[in-house]
Amino acid sequence: MSITTVENVAPPKTKPKWLRVKLPTGKKYTQLRGLVNKYDLHTICTSGSCPNMGECWGEGTATFMILGNVCTRSCGFCGVKTGRPESVDWAEPEKVARSIKIMGITHAVVTSVDRDDLKDMGSIIWAETVKAIRRMNPKTTLETLIPDFQGKEVHLDRVLEAAPEVISHNMETVRRLTREVRIQAKYDRSLGVLEYLKKNGARRTKSGIMLGLGELEEEVINTMEDLRRADVDVVTIGQYLQPSKKHLPVKEFILPEQFKKYEEIGLQMGFRHVESGA
Repeated sequence: MSITTVENVAPPKTKPKWLRVKLPTGKKYTQLRGLVNKYDLHTICTSGSCPNMGECWGEGTATFMILGNVCTRSCGFCGVKTGRPESVDWAEPEKVARSIKIMGITHAVVTSVDRDDLKDMGSIIWAETVKAIRRMNPKTTLETLIPDFQGKEVHLDRVLEAAPEVISHNMETVRRLTREVRIQAKYDRSLGVLEYLKKNGARRTKSGIMLGLGELEEEVINTMEDLRRADVDVVTIGQYLQPSKKHLPVKEFILPEQFKKYEEIGLQMGFRHVESGA
């Protein structure tokens, strides 16, 4: 099969105007920052150096990160610290659930670092966090963005049994770039995780990929096709931004027209929802 290049690409000299973000301001931002500090919570927003933090927090939205803020993996795209994590905080599920209640969040997103150092890889804390949120916030819907747990079904089953409305696991990039972008991860293992989740009772599965790392259009489409074969319901496609000079560089800034094209292709493939944009 021949591989075509992406034509709708802006040169990576300067960040384009459609990627400009708002500075952190406002009452909701201040309130959320206060809660994160008060309860010693970790968010992917801060730990991952997310450039959209000001905009999201200003709207009262955040993604909670459990199991600490040090990851056992060293992905080339991710701003989260890599190293030897601290011991598990067994009070963390209650802290997260309480903060969600105080904030009045109706839809909560929870993710975590990889904890390959733990026998259960953190899956017990994952299940306990979902249960605590359910108990304290019965009307709040949940999206859990989980690691691959090395593909071990016993750990995936714990999350499935907790029954969050959405279970996400990100592919992050196309097959060819996986070894460079996600050093300790495997493309087919991630696909297998998503397929297993769906086949074993997940209400809705979701996955995401980043663009701008040197992938080709045909490779993006092939990845979307792989996700559909795994019966994934929702796919997100976004622009990669370099967290620091130590991380992989941005090779391309993808134009809005190209994101729109991927959205249309994804909907034609049969995804229930496609979120595609910078």
